[in-house]
Amino acid sequence: MKEELIARVVQVLRINMSWMTWNLFLAFIPLALSVWLFRFRRGGSWLWWLGFLVFYAFLPNAPYLLTDVIHLIDDIRKIQSIWMITLVLIPVYLFVILGGFEAYVISLINWGYYLHRIGKSQWIWRFELITHFLCAVGVYWGRFLRFNSWDFITQPDAVLTKGVEEILGKQPLVIITITFVVLAGLYWIMKRITLGLSQPDSKIGINSGRAKSKTPNI
Repeated sequence: MKEELIARVVQVLRINMSWMTWNLFLAFIPLALSVWLFRFRRGGSWLWWLGFLVFYAFLPNAPYLLTDVIHLIDDIRKIQSIWMITLVLIPVYLFVILGGFEAYVISLINWGYYLHRIGKSQWIWRFELITHFLCAVGVYWGRFLRFNSWDFITQPDAVLTKGVEEILGKQPLVIITITFVVLAGLYWIMKRITLGLSQPDSKIGINSGRAKSKTPNI
Protein backbone atom coordinates (compact mmCIF):
# COMPACT_ATOMS: atom_id res chain seq x y z
CA MET A 1 0.00 0.00 0.00
CA LYS A 2 2.79 2.42 0.91
CA GLU A 3 4.67 1.61 -2.29
CA GLU A 4 1.55 2.31 -4.35
CA LEU A 5 0.99 5.61 -2.57
CA ILE A 6 4.60 6.73 -3.03
CA ALA A 7 4.47 5.72 -6.69
CA ARG A 8 1.30 7.78 -7.13
CA VAL A 9 2.91 10.83 -5.49
CA VAL A 10 6.00 10.49 -7.68
CA GLN A 11 3.81 10.22 -10.76
CA VAL A 12 1.82 13.33 -9.83
CA LEU A 13 4.98 15.33 -9.12
CA ARG A 14 6.57 14.17 -12.36
CA ILE A 15 3.54 15.30 -14.35
CA ASN A 16 3.42 18.64 -12.52
CA MET A 17 7.14 19.31 -12.78
CA SER A 18 6.94 20.19 -16.48
CA TRP A 19 4.29 22.91 -16.18
CA MET A 20 5.64 24.12 -12.82
CA THR A 21 9.12 24.61 -14.29
CA TRP A 22 7.71 26.30 -17.40
CA ASN A 23 5.41 28.64 -15.43
CA LEU A 24 8.22 29.60 -13.07
CA PHE A 25 10.46 30.31 -16.05
CA LEU A 26 7.81 32.64 -17.51
CA ALA A 27 7.40 34.32 -14.10
CA PHE A 28 11.11 35.05 -13.86
CA ILE A 29 11.32 36.67 -17.32
CA PRO A 30 9.77 39.96 -16.10
CA LEU A 31 11.92 39.78 -12.97
CA ALA A 32 15.09 39.59 -15.06
CA LEU A 33 13.81 42.39 -17.30
CA SER A 34 13.00 44.56 -14.28
CA VAL A 35 16.59 44.27 -13.06
CA TRP A 36 17.92 45.26 -16.48
CA LEU A 37 15.37 48.04 -17.10
CA PHE A 38 15.06 49.62 -13.69
CA ARG A 39 18.39 48.93 -12.00
CA PHE A 40 21.01 49.19 -14.72
CA ARG A 41 19.40 51.22 -17.50
CA ARG A 42 17.87 54.65 -17.87
CA GLY A 43 14.81 55.14 -20.04
CA GLY A 44 14.68 57.01 -23.30
CA SER A 45 16.15 54.69 -25.89
CA TRP A 46 14.02 52.59 -28.22
CA LEU A 47 15.62 49.44 -26.76
CA TRP A 48 14.52 50.42 -23.25
CA TRP A 49 10.94 51.02 -24.37
CA LEU A 50 10.90 47.70 -26.24
CA GLY A 51 12.10 45.95 -23.10
CA PHE A 52 9.48 47.83 -21.08
CA LEU A 53 6.67 46.58 -23.34
CA VAL A 54 7.99 43.01 -23.15
CA PHE A 55 8.20 43.39 -19.38
CA TYR A 56 4.50 44.25 -19.11
CA ALA A 57 3.53 41.56 -21.62
CA PHE A 58 5.17 38.86 -19.49
CA LEU A 59 4.46 40.31 -16.03
CA PRO A 60 1.02 38.62 -15.59
CA ASN A 61 2.80 35.24 -15.78
CA ALA A 62 4.14 35.84 -12.25
CA PRO A 63 0.83 36.30 -10.36
CA TYR A 64 -0.77 33.78 -12.74
CA LEU A 65 0.84 31.05 -10.63
CA LEU A 66 -1.68 31.85 -7.89
CA THR A 67 -4.38 30.30 -10.05
CA ASP A 68 -2.45 27.04 -10.28
CA VAL A 69 -3.94 26.17 -6.90
CA ILE A 70 -6.71 24.47 -8.92
CA HIS A 71 -4.16 21.77 -9.84
CA LEU A 72 -3.46 21.27 -6.14
CA ILE A 73 -7.12 20.49 -5.53
CA ASP A 74 -7.08 17.86 -8.29
CA ASP A 75 -3.86 16.32 -6.97
CA ILE A 76 -5.27 16.12 -3.43
CA ARG A 77 -8.18 14.07 -4.78
CA LYS A 78 -5.77 11.71 -6.54
CA ILE A 79 -3.40 11.10 -3.64
CA GLN A 80 -5.86 11.02 -0.70
CA SER A 81 -3.16 10.74 1.96
CA ILE A 82 -3.03 13.47 4.57
CA TRP A 83 0.65 12.88 5.29
CA MET A 84 1.76 12.92 1.65
CA ILE A 85 -0.40 15.95 0.97
CA THR A 86 0.94 17.84 4.01
CA LEU A 87 4.60 16.87 3.77
CA VAL A 88 5.11 16.69 0.01
CA LEU A 89 2.36 18.13 -2.16
CA ILE A 90 1.52 21.36 -0.32
CA PRO A 91 5.19 22.40 0.24
CA VAL A 92 5.93 21.94 -3.48
CA TYR A 93 2.93 24.02 -4.51
CA LEU A 94 3.73 26.70 -1.93
CA PHE A 95 7.29 26.94 -3.22
CA VAL A 96 6.14 27.35 -6.83
CA ILE A 97 3.24 29.72 -6.15
CA LEU A 98 5.14 31.92 -3.68
CA GLY A 99 8.18 31.88 -5.94
CA GLY A 100 6.13 33.21 -8.83
CA PHE A 101 4.40 35.86 -6.74
CA GLU A 102 7.67 36.96 -5.16
CA ALA A 103 9.01 37.49 -8.68
CA TYR A 104 6.02 39.78 -9.22
CA VAL A 105 6.69 41.67 -5.98
CA ILE A 106 10.40 42.21 -6.66
CA SER A 107 9.65 43.26 -10.25
CA LEU A 108 7.36 46.03 -9.00
CA ILE A 109 9.81 47.01 -6.27
CA ASN A 110 12.43 47.48 -8.99
CA TRP A 111 9.92 49.55 -10.97
CA GLY A 112 9.32 51.68 -7.89
CA TYR A 113 13.08 52.03 -7.37
CA TYR A 114 13.38 53.40 -10.90
CA LEU A 115 10.57 55.91 -10.35
CA HIS A 116 12.21 56.99 -7.10
CA ARG A 117 15.54 57.38 -8.87
CA ILE A 118 14.09 59.72 -11.52
CA GLY A 119 12.25 61.79 -8.90
CA LYS A 120 8.74 60.34 -9.40
CA SER A 121 8.26 58.66 -6.02
CA GLN A 122 4.75 60.09 -5.71
CA TRP A 123 3.69 58.02 -8.74
CA ILE A 124 4.76 54.65 -7.33
CA TRP A 125 1.45 53.65 -5.73
CA ARG A 126 -0.50 54.79 -8.79
CA PHE A 127 1.60 52.67 -11.14
CA GLU A 128 1.29 49.75 -8.74
CA LEU A 129 -2.51 49.91 -8.83
CA ILE A 130 -2.53 50.22 -12.62
CA THR A 131 -0.19 47.24 -12.85
CA HIS A 132 -2.39 45.16 -10.54
CA PHE A 133 -5.38 45.87 -12.76
CA LEU A 134 -3.52 45.08 -15.99
CA CYS A 135 -2.20 41.86 -14.49
CA ALA A 136 -5.69 40.92 -13.27
CA VAL A 137 -6.87 41.23 -16.87
CA GLY A 138 -3.83 39.28 -18.06
CA VAL A 139 -4.45 36.50 -15.54
CA TYR A 140 -8.06 36.24 -16.70
CA TRP A 141 -6.96 36.09 -20.36
CA GLY A 142 -4.43 33.41 -19.54
CA ARG A 143 -6.59 31.22 -17.31
CA PHE A 144 -9.95 31.45 -19.07
CA LEU A 145 -9.14 32.47 -22.67
CA ARG A 146 -5.81 30.59 -22.75
CA PHE A 147 -3.88 33.51 -24.24
CA ASN A 148 -0.10 33.60 -23.88
CA SER A 149 2.21 36.61 -23.63
CA TRP A 150 3.54 36.06 -27.16
CA ASP A 151 -0.01 36.20 -28.57
CA PHE A 152 0.39 39.98 -28.57
CA ILE A 153 2.73 39.38 -31.53
CA THR A 154 1.43 36.14 -33.08
CA GLN A 155 -2.29 36.98 -32.96
CA PRO A 156 -2.82 40.58 -31.79
CA ASP A 157 -6.21 40.78 -33.53
CA ALA A 158 -7.58 37.92 -31.40
CA VAL A 159 -6.22 39.46 -28.20
CA LEU A 160 -7.79 42.83 -28.98
CA THR A 161 -11.15 41.56 -30.24
CA LYS A 162 -11.91 38.43 -28.22
CA GLY A 163 -9.97 39.61 -25.18
CA VAL A 164 -11.74 42.97 -24.97
CA GLU A 165 -15.16 41.45 -25.70
CA GLU A 166 -14.78 38.88 -22.95
CA ILE A 167 -13.77 41.27 -20.17
CA LEU A 168 -16.84 43.45 -20.77
CA GLY A 169 -19.18 40.73 -19.53
CA LYS A 170 -20.54 40.71 -15.97
CA GLN A 171 -18.86 37.49 -14.86
CA PRO A 172 -15.40 38.38 -16.26
CA LEU A 173 -15.58 41.80 -14.58
CA VAL A 174 -16.37 40.15 -11.24
CA ILE A 175 -13.46 37.71 -11.65
CA ILE A 176 -11.08 40.49 -12.69
CA THR A 177 -12.19 42.65 -9.74
CA ILE A 178 -11.64 39.81 -7.27
CA THR A 179 -8.25 39.06 -8.84
CA PHE A 180 -7.31 42.74 -8.58
CA VAL A 181 -8.22 42.84 -4.88
CA VAL A 182 -6.26 39.63 -4.20
CA LEU A 183 -3.21 40.89 -6.08
CA ALA A 184 -3.28 44.28 -4.36
CA GLY A 185 -3.72 42.74 -0.91
CA LEU A 186 -1.06 40.04 -1.27
CA TYR A 187 1.32 42.50 -2.87
CA TRP A 188 0.88 44.97 0.00
CA ILE A 189 1.80 42.23 2.49
CA MET A 190 4.62 40.63 0.52
CA LYS A 191 6.17 43.97 -0.39
CA ARG A 192 6.55 44.92 3.25
CA ILE A 193 7.96 41.52 4.13
CA THR A 194 10.43 41.67 1.23
CA LEU A 195 11.56 45.21 1.97
CA GLY A 196 11.76 44.44 5.68
CA LEU A 197 14.01 41.43 5.05
CA SER A 198 16.19 43.15 2.45
CA GLN A 199 16.64 46.47 4.23
CA PRO A 200 14.66 47.21 7.41
CA ASP A 201 15.12 50.98 7.16
CA SER A 202 14.05 51.18 3.50
CA LYS A 203 10.91 53.25 2.87
CA ILE A 204 10.77 53.33 -0.92
CA GLY A 205 7.27 52.65 -2.14
CA ILE A 206 5.94 52.40 1.42
CA ASN A 207 5.97 56.10 2.15
CA SER A 208 6.29 56.97 -1.51
CA GLY A 209 4.72 60.37 -1.09
CA ARG A 210 7.82 61.56 0.77
CA ALA A 211 10.81 61.27 -1.52
CA LYS A 212 14.16 61.04 0.20
CA SER A 213 17.31 62.72 -0.98
CA LYS A 214 19.26 59.52 -0.52
CA THR A 215 18.25 56.71 -2.84
CA PRO A 216 18.00 53.42 -0.94
CA ASN A 217 19.73 50.36 -2.36
CA ILE A 218 17.07 47.67 -2.31
